[in-house]
Amino acid sequence: MSIDLRIVPYVVWGQFDCMRALVISDIHGNLEALNAVLAAAEPYDVLWNLGDVVGYGGSPNEVVALMRAKAQVNVRGNHDRVCCGLTSAVGFNPVARAAAEWTKAELTEENLAWLKAMPQGPVVPEQLGVTCVHGSPLNEDQYILSMRDAWAPLQQAATTITFFGHTHLQGGFSQKGHEWHEIRAQFRTRNAAESWKMLIPEGTRHLINPGSVGQPRDSDWRAAFVIYDSEAREIIYHRVPYDLTAAQGRILMAGLPERLAARLREGR
Repeated sequence: MSIDLRIVPYVVWGQFDCMRALVISDIHGNLEALNAVLAAAEPYDVLWNLGDVVGYGGSPNEVVALMRAKAQVNVRGNHDRVCCGLTSAVGFNPVARAAAEWTKAELTEENLAWLKAMPQGPVVPEQLGVTCVHGSPLNEDQYILSMRDAWAPLQQAATTITFFGHTHLQGGFSQKGHEWHEIRAQFRTRNAAESWKMLIPEGTRHLINPGSVGQPRDSDWRAAFVIYDSEAREIIYHRVPYDLTAAQGRILMAGLPERLAARLREGR
């Protein structure tokens, strides 16, 4: 059976003018975390993937297969570029470089070709007033970590909402006129499934980070994602537990650096 690997970066959804979008980022080859997110997110109409599908985790082919089957929007990340050979791993630290080299050798030819075909952001699902990027709408490798980092992307954004990843930190930034705010979801536990809702008032601009599915770095080990409800005009931040031991076991069985398994529990 032949598989169509073409990627269409600009998509008109038509019947999804009002809809629920599952927005995810930074899966990093963590199959257990991704499966937990996909189960917890139901029901949703479309899936938008903000990149770094692979790298670090022990299940690159399985994760790519799920994104190929389920995601309507895919944006490449820096690990996707390196792991498929589009760019070198020279700028990566030794642990990230070792994971990238293992991942590149592990990926099937079809999955390598799919990663190479992923579009660079920004990617705009038309008629929905949102933009999808990996790092920033101004530079795919830029980290938006502070209000200073967010200022130019918010000022120059072509849409009222921009979804971004790359930092592995769930949250974001918002602007209304001269008022600027940092967004941090408020969760009460560290082990259960939880959600936190944020309304989108008229006249506001937002940079929304769904957090990392497969390797959070905000001291919360649970997989992160958001649901964007365009009809209700709200963003719902989620955290869900997953089979951490199995994900760690895949990393260790692959012979990847032990640090990659340990940091999953630490959430950093």
